[in-house]
Amino acid sequence: MSGIDIVYLWVDGTDPAWRARWQHAYAAWAQAHPGQLALHGNVAGRYRDNGELRYNLRALERFFPGHGHVYLLTDRQVPEWLRASPRLTVIDHASLMPGAALPVFDSGHIESYLHHIPGLSERFLYLNDDVFFGAPFEPAFWFGEEGDGRLSVFTESALHEDMQCLRADVAAPVNCATLSRQWLSAQYAAYQHEPRLYAHAPRPMLKSALHALEGLAPAMFAGVRATVFRSWQVPALLPDLVPRWMVHQGIARSRMLDPLHIASGDVAAPQQLEELAARFGSLPFFCINDTCDEAEDDDPRLLRVAATLQRLLPLPSSFEGG
Repeated sequence: MSGIDIVYLWVDGTDPAWRARWQHAYAAWAQAHPGQLALHGNVAGRYRDNGELRYNLRALERFFPGHGHVYLLTDRQVPEWLRASPRLTVIDHASLMPGAALPVFDSGHIESYLHHIPGLSERFLYLNDDVFFGAPFEPAFWFGEEGDGRLSVFTESALHEDMQCLRADVAAPVNCATLSRQWLSAQYAAYQHEPRLYAHAPRPMLKSALHALEGLAPAMFAGVRATVFRSWQVPALLPDLVPRWMVHQGIARSRMLDPLHIASGDVAAPQQLEELAARFGSLPFFCINDTCDEAEDDDPRLLRVAATLQRLLPLPSSFEGG
């Protein structure tokens, strides 16, 4: 199997220059788009750097040492601990996206350009930095057995009621699923919608498939590329529409898997972190979602997560400086 590249988005919300851009852009956007901000679409936790990328790269090297090139998309930022490496390229938003669209604070907008990264491999994995590998990486698990070649995409087991329209009061994944059902049902008479949400997981992608979908749905790509902040009226495409379309096209197959999903702000988080420690090494992946929203960076709940990651992944990766 050819190389499998890795793509991350990264932001440090404490950077003064970035914060100035964010505050200026949000003031203008909120005035021009009243009532359009997605639920939890601009809380501090969405932009807070808890050190996840450092530990994510440690997990990547431990569990998938044969990975391809790593691409890190940022907005005029580079982690201070990052060491230059021939295996990693930092890509500034301005080198991938039209200047007139910048700055952008909606990950759905940014990720719609991933397949335009120069040199990106045909097969690649897109990871949020809070989604980690937790067991040795098996390419066939993600990209299909020899002779099959279908990607694996993962839904949660819980059934979700289909919404008839996009709504301001529901979580982003629900609106993403609603958009998918609407567009795919209109595009394909035989489409059957699976009433489940896609798991917080590494996302296996085919560059050619994304180019093909962009050609089929230029208006949707243009719509998400017109956002600045997350809008409930313009759901992201990669988390839901892309995998559903790939399943319908026979490019991917849907698997049901309930990952270990830890919400750092929940009362159950301490027990979930202990479960992570007990199962680490046998989990294909896990997610630690920052739900502390407007908490300070030294909040005990955030420090608990950092301590757990350090305990599980103590060895620096080759991407870390001295």
